[in-house]
Amino acid sequence: MNHDASTSACPTASPPTSDLRYVQYDGAREDEYVSAMRQLISKDLSEPYSIYVYRYFLYQWGNLCFMAMDDSRPEDPMVGVVVSKLEPHRSGPLRGYIAMLAVREDYRGRGIATKLVRMAIDAMIELNADEIALETEITNTAAIKLYERLGFLRSKRLHRYYLNGNSAYRLVLYLKEGVGSIRTADPYAVHADARPEMAGPILAPPPALLHGNGGGVI
Repeated sequence: MNHDASTSACPTASPPTSDLRYVQYDGAREDEYVSAMRQLISKDLSEPYSIYVYRYFLYQWGNLCFMAMDDSRPEDPMVGVVVSKLEPHRSGPLRGYIAMLAVREDYRGRGIATKLVRMAIDAMIELNADEIALETEITNTAAIKLYERLGFLRSKRLHRYYLNGNSAYRLVLYLKEGVGSIRTADPYAVHADARPEMAGPILAPPPALLHGNGGGVI
């Protein structure tokens, strides 16, 4: 899915990272949060996501969505977001998936993405996750560096994975010893043209198919 990853310098006028507030998604504020989330994420997408994609994640795994808020911007406080999921894979490990990660361009370079991803990882560990996976465009070097610093390993290159024709790396973080040796069917190896979310609003999209340009904003 989408992973924002610019490493450009941030304007000095922006507030320091210490002034940010990190919060977990609250379904009672869906209209407010989802609208801001879509606006933030859509700026860096390599393929579009409908409202149903967001609902697919947030209705089931809102507890794995975290946001960075800058209250000095009362009209548009959300400056970073990570959206994840966690579910058992048939005959395999309990697998987490980082679906979307984005940070406002003028807030990058401050560790916000790293903080958000760590929060998601910690939440999944608390829920006994065995591993966490994601995809990111092979050209998204900032996102790749972010995840590799957190212990993710490149497990596969996916040729022409995204609708824009770009290829991706699948990255995996193994949380328990021996998890990487468990053999399972690959739920991610579905070509973009066959993605269920493109067929209608009700179908729940398979995890890996939602990544626009998998990544992370540093």
